[in-house]
Amino acid sequence: MSLQELKEKAFQLPESDRLELVRAIIESLQNQPSQKSERTRIIKQMKGLLKTNQPAPTDEQVNAMLEQHRVEKYL
Repeated sequence: MSLQELKEKAFQLPESDRLELVRAIIESLQNQPSQKSERTRIIKQMKGLLKTNQPAPTDEQVNAMLEQHRVEKYL
C-alpha cells in the first residue's frame, strides 16, 4: 500500500480511530533510537579523541607544516 493510499484510508476512519492511529505512530517513533542522537554521540566521542594538552598550532606553524608536506610530496 502506498503512502497516498494509506492517507486516503486514514481520512475515511472515524475521528477516534484516527487519533488512535496517531498515538500508535508516535509510540512507534519513540521506541526507535534516533539516528541523530547516535550521530551526536559519535561526534562527541570523536571530539574527545582529538583533545590534547598542547596548545593549538599558530598560523606560522601550520604554514610550515603545509610547506614541509608539499616538499615531501612533490620532491
